Amino acid sequence: MIRRLLASALLLAVASPAFAWGAMGHRLVADLAADELTPAARAEVDVLLKGETEPTLAGIASWADALRANDPDLGKRSSKWHYADIAENGCGDYEPPRDCPNGDCVIEAIRAQTKILADHSQSLDARRQALKFVVHFIGDAHQPLHAGFARDKGGNTVQVRVPTKDGGDKGSNLHSLWDSGMIEATGLDESAYLAKLRALPLVVDIPTHILPPDSPAWSQQACRIATRPGVYPSSPQIDATYLATFTPLIDEQLRRAGTHLAQVLNAALAP
Repeated sequence: MIRRLLASALLLAVASPAFAWGAMGHRLVADLAADELTPAARAEVDVLLKGETEPTLAGIASWADALRANDPDLGKRSSKWHYADIAENGCGDYEPPRDCPNGDCVIEAIRAQTKILADHSQSLDARRQALKFVVHFIGDAHQPLHAGFARDKGGNTVQVRVPTKDGGDKGSNLHSLWDSGMIEATGLDESAYLAKLRALPLVVDIPTHILPPDSPAWSQQACRIATRPGVYPSSPQIDATYLATFTPLIDEQLRRAGTHLAQVLNAALAP
């Protein structure tokens, strides 16, 4: 029965390969972070997001993906800021000239945008935009295939077959599966998934104040997941065993991302 339910739910797993976690995953990270904001940081967030359609961290969590899809200027310039292909070098020591040429990767984007966010001499608009980038990019940095192999574009070119409700299957790719396919395969809606993640123990042990953010370590940790045996399936056919093995790792990464985001915001937005 469990296998049939998982197979049916995986019908929902065909998502855009361009975006990490998908909208639901990014909202989950943002909501987890909101739980851990200090009063000072929460007040700053309220000021920065005043006038937004949904003036919450979750409400702006996917802004950077929409920008990339719709803005030919900043969207294009920021397109490389969503990932860092460090698996090619074994997830080892981070070397910016090699791993992040010209600062165009998620590791340096997090640091650059956090610096703007923390700088009260910057305009409100600049800091608001930086907040939107930081919320999104810290989520991205924890998606394992956003720290994967350049040669397959983080799993985008690795084709897989996912079950459909009619007993057949449907083509997708490995990146999409990790972005949102396995999250959606649980069958949980956003509120239920958030409750599930809130029940997990904290899986980070880092200082309260982390500026600049320790984004290289986050990408290296995500990279070690992306290169684990079995992440790249031996067969294109995704089954319930694969989901049962790797969905808990996705949950851990979402939980980590929420806490890391909160700690960065608490430090950057401190009085």
